[in-house]
Amino acid sequence: LDVPTAEAALALADQLGEQCQWFKVGLELYIAAGPSIVEKLAARGHSIFLDLKLHDIPNTVAAAVRSTASLGAGMLTVHASGGPAMLSAAREAAAGLSKAPELLAVTVLTSMDQPQLAAIGATGTPQEQVALLAKMGQEAGIRGFVCSPLEVVAVRAITGPAGVLVDRQS
Repeated sequence: LDVPTAEAALALADQLGEQCQWFKVGLELYIAAGPSIVEKLAARGHSIFLDLKLHDIPNTVAAAVRSTASLGAGMLTVHASGGPAMLSAAREAAAGLSKAPELLAVTVLTSMDQPQLAAIGATGTPQEQVALLAKMGQEAGIRGFVCSPLEVVAVRAITGPAGVLVDRQS
């Protein structure tokens, strides 16, 4: 639901009706409509993929995981580049919840090509960085990852069949 208002998101959800069970609420919509958009969609029986890409100090991310869980989202994204302590804190926060969202780590944004990665100090190729971050996430106890179609095979090799992979198109 990459739209700028709650009204547009709800209209699109209504239009799709029962054809779509999961809806992604990204940062634009979440900021524009607030947490209530997640609650409204969940109340209509939809499953919510809350794509906020949390990336902060471990305590803050853990608190955000706990806060978003009460909204009813089934999946929540965190940035793998936040490091193992942050990922572990997010996992531990989710493990302590009765209705925890599935945590999905975002490894490398699709907008990050080789020059962009080099600009932030990453020396490997985008594929190498994806593998590095996916392995780190796996070691921190994260079992879900957002990946491009070109990364699915490599990330699946890291997670094995138990990993939850969400394919991103852009």
